[in-house]
Parts: sequence; structure tokens; C-alpha cells
Amino acid sequence: MFTGIVVSLGRIVDLQPHRLVLDAPGIHELPGESVAVDGCCLTIVSTEPAPADLQLRLDGDATASTRRLVFDILPETLSHTRLAGLAPGMLVNLEPAVRAGQPLGGHLVQGHVDAVGTVRSTVRDPEGRWLDLELDVPEDVLRLCIDRGSITVNGTSLTVMGVDSTGVRVQLIPETQHRTNLGALAPGELVNLEADVIARYVARLLPATR
Repeated sequence: MFTGIVVSLGRIVDLQPHRLVLDAPGIHELPGESVAVDGCCLTIVSTEPAPADLQLRLDGDATASTRRLVFDILPETLSHTRLAGLAPGMLVNLEPAVRAGQPLGGHLVQGHVDAVGTVRSTVRDPEGRWLDLELDVPEDVLRLCIDRGSITVNGTSLTVMGVDSTGVRVQLIPETQHRTNLGALAPGELVNLEADVIARYVARLLPATR
């Protein structure tokens, strides 16, 4: 289980059909433990010190102790997420699994990507106070979205600011722009989406109560 609060930005080192390698600043989980990579829950199979420490954020934050993490990836994962389109050097959002007693700063996130969406448009406030993103969302996820509800985009917990016939609108404060890879998105790019888990269960149960 995760909360959608991104801890750091990892850098892709290698991506093979069944294996992902990345350098992860500030992540010290052990083999067998889980990390959300752009919102996709993956299990660490090995870890070692990275050749160099990396920055935590997009805006030039100080470097942090960095580990090189290796994950096994199933074909199902590649076919249902944006991970297949990643390449060495690209940045991914990272969050270790939440532990009992830790604060739930975002919303309950399972790390199970429901669908891949597409960035429709980006509008940035000239003074940098917000970044407005419009996303095209597949129908099976869109039907679970409500105005002021929650959605996870590349592993980031966001509030839905508006819903239209083909997608949703979200806004990013400067902290989210700098702490995640969402601040560098451009129209046409793909994003991992996870609908609110409560909405999923409600939608599943409704037909049985009619």
C-alpha cells in the first residue's frame, strides 16, 4: 500500500523485457520490499550502492544517498503501464511502501496501474504558482473520477479539479512540480493512472444492489 506522496526521482539505468534497473536517491529498501515506480508497485530483487549520488528533485535539490535497485518485471506490467516506453536517463517517481504508523499524506494507493492516459494540454502560470494539466483518460477509469475526488498520476496523489467527456483536469503546486516528474510533462506523453480504490469497490458492488 502507498499514499501517492513521491519521495524522490529515480533515474532509469537499463530496461530489458523482464528487468528494470534504476538509481534511487533516498530509497533504502531491501530485497523483497516494494517500491512504487511511477505508481507501479514493484519488488526489489537486488540493491547495491549507485556509482554516484543523485538529486532528489527537479529543481536542483541537494544530492542524497543513492542505491541502484533491480526489479523483475512481468510482461503484464509492461503491457498495461507506461514502463515499456521508458529509456535510460528518464526520471521516474518513487515511493516506498507505507509502514504501519506512518501518516497517510495523500490517499490510499495500491500501486496497481488501472490504465495509461495521455497528456492533452499543459498550461503554466506565468508566476509559477501552478501548472494545469488536462489528461485524456480511458473510459473505465474516467467513470470512477469525480470533481474534487482523488486520482493517482505516475504515482502522485492528485485532486481532480474537473471532469469532461474524455478526461480530467488537475493542478500542480510548485512543490509537486519540483518533487515529481509531472512538472516536466508535455502534451502527448503517457502517464500511469490509478483510480481511487474506494470508487473501484463501490462501482463493483453497485450492480449487485440494484
